[in-house]
Amino acid sequence: MIDTNTVAALAEIMRQFGLTRLEARDGEIILEKTPGTIVPVTTAANPFASAATASEPLQYFPEARSGSPVDFNRLTEVRSPIVGVFYIAPSPDSPAFVTVGGQVKKGDILCIIEAMKLMNEIAAEQDGEIVDICLNNGDIAEFGQVLFKMAGDGVITR
Repeated sequence: MIDTNTVAALAEIMRQFGLTRLEARDGEIILEKTPGTIVPVTTAANPFASAATASEPLQYFPEARSGSPVDFNRLTEVRSPIVGVFYIAPSPDSPAFVTVGGQVKKGDILCIIEAMKLMNEIAAEQDGEIVDICLNNGDIAEFGQVLFKMAGDGVITR
């Protein structure tokens, strides 16, 4: 059961970001916006805090290019299997392996993690769309750290 404070907070979030649909069932809350727009999500500890009171900056997730809204409860996180330097491209002069909004197929290279002078390619284990790239080129990736967020069916373990 959702209390009135939660409903008021959700209504404010919907108004503030122009969301068009709210669904609450089985303890899961889904907020949607019409396709082709951007939905900001707060990273504050309280998911119902407004963007103005969020202690951290907003993250932006585009809608899926398929025309259906991204279900934030069903994003797949691609995590680093090792500690190393994160590279989004094969060389400084090359284009990135993937970009936000880009479609990937199972087996496509997502990034490279350099560990002990070895270049380890991280490949997609499912088809999907890149929704967020969580590190910048040259950042240190920790073991288990989220590298990418993907919309699509299935699970990526690496």
